[in-house]
Amino acid sequence: MLTADYDRLGLRSGDLVLDLGCGFGRHAYEALRRGASVVACDLGVDELRQVRAVAGVMHDAGQVGPTDAGVGTVMLETANGDARRLPFADGAFDRVIASEVMEHIDDDDTAMAELTRVLRPGGTIAVTVPSLFPEKVCWSLSEDYHAPKAAGGHVRIYRRQQIVAMLRAAGMVPTGHHRVHALHSPYWWLRCLVGPNQPIADSRLVTLYHRLLSWDIEKAPRLTRWTERALNPVLGKSLVVYATKPIEESARAAA
Repeated sequence: MLTADYDRLGLRSGDLVLDLGCGFGRHAYEALRRGASVVACDLGVDELRQVRAVAGVMHDAGQVGPTDAGVGTVMLETANGDARRLPFADGAFDRVIASEVMEHIDDDDTAMAELTRVLRPGGTIAVTVPSLFPEKVCWSLSEDYHAPKAAGGHVRIYRRQQIVAMLRAAGMVPTGHHRVHALHSPYWWLRCLVGPNQPIADSRLVTLYHRLLSWDIEKAPRLTRWTERALNPVLGKSLVVYATKPIEESARAAA
């Protein structure tokens, strides 16, 4: 289940991608399938181990190989790093994905500045955060869903204008936005009602909805795809904002 749209991100075969806060690698795997090389970065060591293992299986199964241009080989590396102090050189990446990360970071301005620093001029970024309305409902239903009661949980709720302003303050040029995963919003509202830390199996209703989402992700039937697209502008669980790092005039002239 992807949150960022790779076509809107402009991902191309041969690109080097930073997947910040990669979790268990959903965005990293798709980038590999599309012929990009990926650095998957996260604070969770167990998550990084699993990403490496799955990428290895993909390589052995022939899902990852040479780039479309036939130059070089698609690769995945992992890095245990903090978004506020990224261990990468300036302009190292062609594309950056920061999916559901910023809402966990107290000093989000510093993190955004770091993401801008490691993106090359002319490169693009996709930043995804929980959408305003669905997130407000979750916060109102359960204190266990967010900080301070949830250790490492969400520390703020964003408006789209805030993300756009942060990108601009960091020197980026926002290029568009959209919302996704509308069918997931009611699921999280149910989770918050019964207790977000309770096992899914403890609630029959949550279990049934979880099965529906799993079936939808696996089968992608037209009815649910159409329904979700229609609901996304209002109920989309995630907001995705895209931006480009401008090329300085001196560099443009030299090119």
